[in-house]
Amino acid sequence: MSRTDNPVEPENFIAAVIEAAEDIRDPLEGLVEKTATDPGAPFEPDALERLAALKKDDRAAFETLRSKLKKAGCRITALDEAIAEESGDTGGRGPTQADILIELAQSAELFHTPDSTGFADLDINGHRETWPIRAKGFRRWLARRFFDATQGAPSSEALQSALNVIEAKAHFDAPERIVHIRVGGLDGRLYLDLGDETWRAVEIDTTGWRVIDNPPVRFRRAAGMQPLSIPVTGGSVEMLRSFLNVQSDADFVLVVAWALAVLRNRGPYPVIVLSGEQGSAKSTFSSILRALLDPNTAPLRALPREDRDLFIAASNGHVLAFDNVSGLRPWISDTLCRLATGGGFAVRQLYTDQDEVLFDATRPVILNGIEDIVTRPDLADRAVLLTLEPIPEERRRPEAELWAAFEAECPRILGVLLDAVVEGLKRLPETRLERLPRMADFALWATACETALWPAGTFWSAYCGNRDEAVESVIEADPIASAVRGVMATRAVWTGTASDLLGALGEVVGERVAKSKTWPDSPRALAGRLRRAATFLRKIGIEISFEREGRARTRTINIATTPSHPALENAGAQPSASSASSTSTPKPNPANGLAAAPLRTVANDADGSGQGNDPTVRAKPLKNNAGIAADGVDAKCRPQSAPEKTGAPGWSTRL
Repeated sequence: MSRTDNPVEPENFIAAVIEAAEDIRDPLEGLVEKTATDPGAPFEPDALERLAALKKDDRAAFETLRSKLKKAGCRITALDEAIAEESGDTGGRGPTQADILIELAQSAELFHTPDSTGFADLDINGHRETWPIRAKGFRRWLARRFFDATQGAPSSEALQSALNVIEAKAHFDAPERIVHIRVGGLDGRLYLDLGDETWRAVEIDTTGWRVIDNPPVRFRRAAGMQPLSIPVTGGSVEMLRSFLNVQSDADFVLVVAWALAVLRNRGPYPVIVLSGEQGSAKSTFSSILRALLDPNTAPLRALPREDRDLFIAASNGHVLAFDNVSGLRPWISDTLCRLATGGGFAVRQLYTDQDEVLFDATRPVILNGIEDIVTRPDLADRAVLLTLEPIPEERRRPEAELWAAFEAECPRILGVLLDAVVEGLKRLPETRLERLPRMADFALWATACETALWPAGTFWSAYCGNRDEAVESVIEADPIASAVRGVMATRAVWTGTASDLLGALGEVVGERVAKSKTWPDSPRALAGRLRRAATFLRKIGIEISFEREGRARTRTINIATTPSHPALENAGAQPSASSASSTSTPKPNPANGLAAAPLRTVANDADGSGQGNDPTVRAKPLKNNAGIAADGVDAKCRPQSAPEKTGAPGWSTRL
């Protein structure tokens, strides 16, 4: 007989109810342990009823229990269907985690870049942030939204599935926009990403500059990017000079011109190359420029070992600074040329057969090293070469003191550079140069900006002097170019085959150089070296052309000199370039033993800008060029017209 068959006295009713309740256990208690031995335990009616109620009342607790049951061996798909049937939901388990994630992502504004990379604009604490859909920033934001909605964590499979759908929506259903790093432009205005927590930027136009909250252009934040100093007015460009070890006005003008180019949204950007002995503050120089224009947690890095690493670095930073460079291999020199003037790199995407990953970038680059590391003409023509003098011990400053002073002055320094950028935007449409150098856009931009800082023509004078020095430096570093200059020092024309020229050059340089690894081992290799050196040899008055003659179409090389070219006159007066420099003008010898002039001793007329009787050694390029009209430097040499007047045999104007 059951307990309910016996009548219960009223005074014992409450005790009986309590006793009966104690006999009813929660079906979910110990359900995970039961499932481990009996996978059918969750399918009991009372367990299904409690699971359906838990799913409705506490979704986070339900998801946690469901995960444990799955690990215990429960057939989770069948359980989901049973719970849905128990709760009267004919649609199955309901929205999956991936569905919830996709729904949560609707609050983001999606778009894609020209290379089909998906991005999302996120509203975070009242400001807009832009993240690639595959980046950690967007994944963290989406996971946080999921946790706020469900009090649970999405599975990796659900997150990956949701990202695939979100990326497809960004590609097919959203507009296309350009995403910038640090510097962008739109409708004639420039925008400088401050890199702060609220994603503010500096807007620059012809009327001035200002800090704004939501710039119309999109920026992305790469790992390591640090915030810029908030610019303020009232500074002077001379404040920057106190933190840089520059010896001449010309060098400082070129450094500022390079910095102004960095603040522009398009290239070309010259490569600034710092050389000098130990203790000349090359690394500090590089770090100061990087901190001023594009601060990073790792401001100076080692030179990459392959193209792919270099372009990845360029994709994640605006300024690239490489420290203690001992030398540049040909491939890295060519890659730096592409970075300076614009170029791309493609590599096969991992785990695919046909897809490629494309990198396309134009970036400002800083190189520093003890030796003259730029020895190839194509890179030298895209570079600004500076030689730093060693700092005497009595002039050295503690690093902590130097950086504290720089951080205090940095806002005003950046502000005065932005003032110059405003001037450049005003004057660029009407700025003209009679002769355009290789880095024509850089020269035009610096010329447009300079009147905010110096008199007109200051930059052009300094830049032409630096190019002259680069010509002489590269020719001295190239044994072929030096040998060709030696051969042509005593003659006006040379004609012959590549084999003949290889023998003639070997006689000039001697047996030791002719047998070195840097010397071409075949006439074909010599022809390639000549084509590479032809540009800088032309600037010192030596023209090289290749022709085919006779029925056999024998390839001949024609070398001719420009009559009355000052550089060749100086070279012909002495047996070698170095002896010509040493005998024409005495070297500086300050009392403290530190040369105040640049270390390179080069011909003043290396680029054809001389007027006839200038000294061979240029002690201060800016001073010597100041008296020359801005459109006259590098424009006086006429290598194509001069030979026509002389009618020299073997001359050819076709390269």
